[in-house]
Parts: sequence; C-alpha cells; structure tokens
Amino acid sequence: MAFKSTPKLLQNFRQISRPLSSTPSSIPVLPLNFDEKPVTFIENPNKTTQFHPNPTSIINFNDTQKLFSTLSSSHLLRSTINLNMAAIDSVVDLGIWVMRSKLMEIPGFRQMILGSVKHSFYEQFVAGKNLIETSQIVRKFWEAGLRGMLNYGLEHAYDNDSCDQNFQTFFNTIESTKFFPPSSISFVIVKISAICPMNLLERLSDLLRWEKQNPNFNLPWKQNSLPILSNLSPLYHTLSKPDPLTRHEEADLKLAHERLTKLCQRCLELNVPLTIDAEDTKIQPGIDYLTYNSAIEFNKLGKMPIVYGTIQAYLKDAKDRLLLATNEAKKLGLPLGFKLVRGAYMSSESKLANSLGFESPIHDTIQDTHNCYNDCASFMLDKIVDGSGAVVLATHNVESGELAAKKARDLGITKENDRLQFAQLYGMSEALSYGLANAGFQVSKYLTFGPVEEVIPYLLRRAEENRGLLSSSSLDRQLMGMELKRRLKERCGV
Repeated sequence: MAFKSTPKLLQNFRQISRPLSSTPSSIPVLPLNFDEKPVTFIENPNKTTQFHPNPTSIINFNDTQKLFSTLSSSHLLRSTINLNMAAIDSVVDLGIWVMRSKLMEIPGFRQMILGSVKHSFYEQFVAGKNLIETSQIVRKFWEAGLRGMLNYGLEHAYDNDSCDQNFQTFFNTIESTKFFPPSSISFVIVKISAICPMNLLERLSDLLRWEKQNPNFNLPWKQNSLPILSNLSPLYHTLSKPDPLTRHEEADLKLAHERLTKLCQRCLELNVPLTIDAEDTKIQPGIDYLTYNSAIEFNKLGKMPIVYGTIQAYLKDAKDRLLLATNEAKKLGLPLGFKLVRGAYMSSESKLANSLGFESPIHDTIQDTHNCYNDCASFMLDKIVDGSGAVVLATHNVESGELAAKKARDLGITKENDRLQFAQLYGMSEALSYGLANAGFQVSKYLTFGPVEEVIPYLLRRAEENRGLLSSSSLDRQLMGMELKRRLKERCGV
C-alpha cells in the first residue's frame, strides 16, 4: 500500500499538532529507556566488538546488501559519522560542557551551536520537530517493513496547568494516528510525570512504599490496582511515616486519573495501544499504581492490551515485580502488556542510594542485567502463548534479540501476532531492527520528536547514558561501513 502526503493530510496534521510547537511550561527531558551498557559496567570502554558472520543465527547480519536495502548511501554515511562521533568520550564531554555552559546564553553562539546540533545528533536521534516531519519518517519505516512508536517527550510537570497542556499534547499525538497508514503506528508513549504533578507522584510513591512495609496502613484514595512493590524493591526513599494526602492533593490525584483515563479511552477507540514509560524509583510506585489502575479498566480478556506498563530489567526487583503483577492479573482474568527495557537512570539511582547509605537498586554487573532481561523476556513470551500477556522487547542487545527470536519461533509466535513487538530507538541499532524484521518479526522504532530547543535535554542524556553502548558496541558502524564499501566497489565496477 502506498502512502501519500496529500494536502488534506498535511492540513489535518497541522490542525492537531499546533500545540506541539508551543513552548511547554517546563523544559522536557525526553525518555531514555532502551540503554544497554551503562559506562560503569564496561571493563574496557575503548574495546570494540568485531563482527563475525554466524550462518546459524536467526538474525542474518551477513548480507549487508539485504540488511540495508532500504537505506540510502547518504543515510548510511551520515549515521556512521554521527555514531562514531558519539562514541568518542572527549567529543561527548566537550559537547555536554558547552551545552550546559553560560556560552549558550550568548545569542549568536547559541544559534551556531543549535544549528550544529540540528544537523548532527538531532537528525540522528530525533524523528522531527513535529508530527508532520515525523510522519515522513514513519512512512519510510512502514514501506521498509517497520512500525513507529510516537513519543513527544514531555515529562516532569509541577502544576495542573502544565499537566493540562501536556495532556492535550499527548491527546493530539493519539489523534494523529488516524492520519497515518493503517498499522504503521504500534504505540503512543506517555510519561505519567507529565500529566501528574511531580510532588504528587512523590507523595503517592512514599505512601505506597509505607503501605508495603505496613499492610494495615490505610490509603482511602487507593483504587483497584495490582502489586506494585516486592521485597527486593528499594524502600529507602521513605524512611518515616508520610502524612496522608490533603484534600487538595486528593483533588489533584483525581485530575491525574481523569487525564490518563481520557488518553486510554481515545486509544481504545482508535485501537492504538498506550505505553507508559518507566522513570526513576523515587516516583515509579506512583506511576505503576496509575498504570495498573488503567490496565484493569481498559485491558479486556481475549483482546490485545490497550495499556502497557514498563519494566526496567537493570533493577534487582524487576523480575519479582513482573511476576507479582502478572500472577495477580491472571486471577482477575486480566491480560497485561509490558515494554521490557534495560533501564535509563543508572547513575542517578546509584548516587542517591549511596548518599543515603543503602545498596544500589541496580544489578551489580551488566551480566546480571542481561540475565534478568532475558528471563523476563522468556517469561512474557510464554504469556503470549497462553493469551494472558503481550510484550515489547525494547533492546539494542543482539544476544537478547537472538534469544527472544529463537524462543518466539519455537513457540510459533509469528509476525501476524501483534502481542510481540521488538523495538529500538530511532537512529540506533539499525542492523538489529532490519535483521529482526527480515527474520519475520514485528519491529518498531521509538520515534522521539520535538523542536530542537526542547530536545536538547534528551540529546544530553542520549550522549551521557549511551556513551558506554556506543563506545563498546560497534556492530552498526562496522556493518554500515561494509555496505558503503560494497556499494562503492559496485559503482566503480570492482
């Protein structure tokens, strides 16, 4: 099916995307949930991994011509350059220092730097400044056999006015899916911290943690939910009994419920699943509470889940929380959907735990994280088979992708089964994305979009959190380089 950007389509996009270009009341820090190798896990950050063909692999990386058949040589060249630059620590350190320095207050200098960023890392990792530009990226992926996850990266609102504005932005993003090719959008992404004030999320999380330690503790505002915390969960954020919610806070919580309900209801009407991203452990209990409450209301037995939560496998309690939630959901006859990621807040989590004198909630080694991720992925694949679950396996790790693909094939989970989706960030792991798609699986790209000025925090985090991944894993750069050489030789008749 061909997809054409007609004048009417563009007009519809402009009508629903106008608020997306407005400056939000708080500068958003866009989500980063697919990171694989945080820098503290790397034994030798200067070591690169050489690609060796594996003829028995389900994911075929050997034929670069087929792997990158839909990508132009200019795209491959630009990606190779940007990924190589992002893998150089000194370049990343200089960029972070400049972007956070007072030099950015100098008008001429600021515009020069923003222009440089726009034509390098921004174009590499951001799908566009608005829905119109992002729709062109979605079309290209759709024609290449991939789908898109729409993410306008709003988060960390501190008042109801900001929450209302962010809600409208998310609602417009959901509404925009009507104008995309059928099935080209797999999910819309939402951050709870953008539609529920941060101080309220912290208060909810404190109260939920205290309830975990004292089951008789009364939470009169609490509605239907699933188990949120396990015995391994970090409870050091709440060391003393918190005060109950005030009437004003309960009113704000009601508003947050209403915003999320409206988003879920529209997703249900348009048959587009809503994925709620995970954030740091300080506010995650509040996020999970709101997520599970919506899942109970909108996920129906025998149907695809509409509401998906997110599990971060780098947390020591990840598998326990997944088991507790799914077991309780099974008793209720409730299908659950999860996006499984490794995690994105490693440095901040470890620093906070250390400052309070507690053990980090993050796994001690990267291998422990890999094991946890693979175990959770295997568990959710079984849930797909018995009809009680669905999963987005968001990973840049080739081994995890290979293991999951092999088990999915053994279980008879085919591309026609919408309950399994692989996913990678836009601008990263192109080889894995196309390799999985060529192997017969549904694959999505996580498409963050927004104006360059608003996406700067996202790019800074992309640089900081992914420097380990980019410096230690060179698969994309090697394969893209091989394909560029092959095309050059072909053009020269060699």
